[in-house]
Amino acid sequence: MKTTIKTLLFAAIAVLTYFCFMSVLTPIRFEKIRAEREKNVIQTLINLRTAQIEHRDQKGYYTSSLDSLITFIKTGRKKMVLKEGVLTDAQLLAGLTEAKAAAIVRRGNKREIIENGLEGFRRDTTTVPLLQALYADDLSAEALEKIKYIPYSEQVEFEMELNNGYVSSNGISIPLCEIRAPYKTFLLDVNRQETLNLIDLQEKLEKYPGVKVGAANEPNNFAGNWE
Repeated sequence: MKTTIKTLLFAAIAVLTYFCFMSVLTPIRFEKIRAEREKNVIQTLINLRTAQIEHRDQKGYYTSSLDSLITFIKTGRKKMVLKEGVLTDAQLLAGLTEAKAAAIVRRGNKREIIENGLEGFRRDTTTVPLLQALYADDLSAEALEKIKYIPYSEQVEFEMELNNGYVSSNGISIPLCEIRAPYKTFLLDVNRQETLNLIDLQEKLEKYPGVKVGAANEPNNFAGNWE
């Protein structure tokens, strides 16, 4: 009888120890995975923001579709200035500027170029594919096709809300864009209860329960809620 009681007691202690250990370990593990996933979600949001800003700069408004944004990146081009050589302090003190130096090189007078020390100076404007201009080698064509999906989700698209008709109190028209990734789309599979607790906390603090950039109700310089 005593042996049975001791066995049950040790088993109860073991179970309690396990639950105590897990009550500490689970939130720590959740926060670690959350930080890793948020980092990737944020980077995708930054890439989308970069593309939307370029679209606005070129066309004057934000596009309302992630598919059209991807098409814009795939087919668009951007003017770039190819730079070779820099002006020395002596050249600058002599009154030579970037514009003057470029004009001398464009004229093609070899004597004038040599006299001004501009043999290795070059400023040419060209157009390059938008994908290369915006992301260099950081975003491949294959990755671009998936940019509309929230990382770690079941191909759930980012939520996007536009307000291209916003007018400030000064009467200035300012296009607005907001792109969102709710926590429930990329954290629920890690730990459902911890995710629900996080969402509840954010809502009580009157904060967005997820990661987002921009705002559709008022200008915020297209900032992210992590910045």
